Amino acid sequence: MAKGMGRRPKVDPDSGVEDATMLILEWLGEQGVGAMIRVDAERMRDGRPAWTFAASGGPLDGGMRADGASAAECMGRALLGLREAGLAVPF
Repeated sequence: MAKGMGRRPKVDPDSGVEDATMLILEWLGEQGVGAMIRVDAERMRDGRPAWTFAASGGPLDGGMRADGASAAECMGRALLGLREAGLAVPF
C-alpha cells in the first residue's frame, strides 16, 4: 500500500492474531524493538478505538503506532505496519 493514499489496510479480525500477541512482542524485543499493546478505558467508554500498539527502536526507522477497536484489529494493523517498515514478523 502506498503511503499517504488515504486507504485503510484490510484486517482480518478472525485471524487469531491476538493469540500470538505475546510471541510477537517477545520476538520484537529480540530484534531490539521496544513494543507494547494497551487498552484505554476512557476511549472505550467514548466509543473510540481503545486498543493501541506502539513500537520503536531497533531496525524501525522512527516509531510506529496502530489503533483498533479490538486487540485483534489493533494487532492486525500493527503487523501490516511492521511489515511495511521491513520487519518480517514470523507470526
